[in-house]
Amino acid sequence: MAMASATPTRLPLISKHTSFYLTNCLPQTQFSHCTAIRPATNRFKCSAGGQTGFFTRLGRLIKEKAKSDVEKIFSGFSKTRDNLAVIDELLLYWNLADTDKVLDELEEALLVSDFGPRITIKIVESLRDDILAGKLKSGPDIKDALKNSVLDLLTKKGNKTELQLGYRKPAVVLIVGVNGGGKTTSLGKLAYRLKNEGAKILMAAGDTFRAAASDQLEIWAERTGCEIVVAEGEKAKASSVLSQAVKRGKEQGFDIVLCDTSGRLHTNYSLMEELVACKKAVGKVVNGAPNEILLVLDGTTGLNMLPQAREFNDVVGITGLILTKLDGSARGGCVVSVVDELGIPVKFVGVGEGVEDLQPFDAEAFVNAIFS
Repeated sequence: MAMASATPTRLPLISKHTSFYLTNCLPQTQFSHCTAIRPATNRFKCSAGGQTGFFTRLGRLIKEKAKSDVEKIFSGFSKTRDNLAVIDELLLYWNLADTDKVLDELEEALLVSDFGPRITIKIVESLRDDILAGKLKSGPDIKDALKNSVLDLLTKKGNKTELQLGYRKPAVVLIVGVNGGGKTTSLGKLAYRLKNEGAKILMAAGDTFRAAASDQLEIWAERTGCEIVVAEGEKAKASSVLSQAVKRGKEQGFDIVLCDTSGRLHTNYSLMEELVACKKAVGKVVNGAPNEILLVLDGTTGLNMLPQAREFNDVVGITGLILTKLDGSARGGCVVSVVDELGIPVKFVGVGEGVEDLQPFDAEAFVNAIFS
């Protein structure tokens, strides 16, 4: 699907200390002398009393899209699937006498794919008990039980995979994570998906540490046809930028404000505390905001992502995960590990470089993709 390309025009936002600008990404050929914002063509028209319905329908549309895009999930987890293909070979000629040997090799395959020791032992011992009890009598029975065990882990502890956007506009989504995880790119792809489903999106360039971050997000705003609030000046505080953006979103009837933040090491206390300030700042503008705090994690790091996730969760309370770069990794089992360890649902997975390759997470599609 072709994306909108536009040249941004800027509208001033008033601030006591720092100049902020709202970048309105509209085609310059049509609006070169105009400061009016082009009315969004929303798929859903919502009155003040219908905001809950809007977000509910939006969530349903995204979930339905995940069901229809199973092929993207399937191809995105090809390397993990190749790792686990040995399981089919093990179970092809399975017999009861070989149970211990087969389960040992199955355990190794799960560990190599980063399912983690605790989950792997839990799954394998459950299979062993069912085999010895006579509940599993063939290779296909064992594979089905394996898939059901993984699906059960994902659905029991991470069942709220839809975006929880609350009851009033604008909904505010805070995107956090360490440097290099794909935070800004994920925000841009999320904006693209939400806008295509009829939502009016405002981006907020809250990464005030990295020089190129605002430029990168402005490019995404142009590509997706969204508006963006950026800070002019090097000393702008991230919390002030986000606060101004949410105010603008509230005043101008945006459905969702997507807030970028500076990448930071989870071990840097002062930078982690800044996230707390950002969270408080948007909460002062819209009661209950942010509605979602999404942590972006690099899937190629496998189980090494767990300490990051724990620390971010302790500091700001993570509501969902975006796992990126999984198409380039054979460690897809980390998806199960992070959900089981932290009880935080995976909302989206990155399975490619394209703008449509940030996929809503569907547990059943994931399990079928890795255990094909």
